[in-house]
Amino acid sequence: MADALRLYALKGLVTGAAEGIGEAVARTFAKHGAQVLAVDFRDSRITTAFGKVQRISTLATDRNDRSAFDLMVGTVRERLSGLDILVNNFPDLADFPASHDEQEGSRTFQPWLERIAATTRSVLPLLKKSPAGRIINVGALRSTFGRHGDAGFAAAEKALAELTTSQAADYGGFGITANYIQPGAIMTASSRAIFEADKSFRDYCIARSAAKRLGEPVDIAKVALFLASDDSVFVSGTGIAADGGVLPDTA
Repeated sequence: MADALRLYALKGLVTGAAEGIGEAVARTFAKHGAQVLAVDFRDSRITTAFGKVQRISTLATDRNDRSAFDLMVGTVRERLSGLDILVNNFPDLADFPASHDEQEGSRTFQPWLERIAATTRSVLPLLKKSPAGRIINVGALRSTFGRHGDAGFAAAEKALAELTTSQAADYGGFGITANYIQPGAIMTASSRAIFEADKSFRDYCIARSAAKRLGEPVDIAKVALFLASDDSVFVSGTGIAADGGVLPDTA
């Protein structure tokens, strides 16, 4: 029972939780005993994603409304009465156009990084009150296996790593850890449409994976569970690649 409830009585906020990785993380956290506020934009399926799943409540926010941060913090205070775990997952914002140019790519993913940083700052006062706060940033899906725009996506991963390292240094004195997960090719609702439209790209991703398969959202959720739990208490400022292993590109 203890192992089944690794997050017992902890309180988590998961963004981008309407589907895919975010939904899997929210469900996994709740399964392991956490109270979770699952957040996504109003044009998502966040209000219907979890039905009557125990320990998960939902919040829909406006995509470009600055007051959304205040609403989110207020809802965390009202429903959770505190916060221990923040999962910054913004798949819509991470779906930036591919670019072969690192400088050009950096401009396109800047809003994604800014959303991660702003969300973290908004809930930081709550995380500081936690005996063991956790920040978990989720990287962009296509940065590992993309056939095109490798420089742009590599720049995105580098920028996320730098942001996470900075968060770990800035907030470590409050007992807060900050880490990021770099997914590989994961089968989500959004990526499924891409793979179905371009089966050669699907086959390419499978061929590049040492595991010889596409990942599932739960594969990423299990890594997030580790980073959210006491098992990772001395892990901070680093990234974990959850991609099944990447083979050299022989194409």
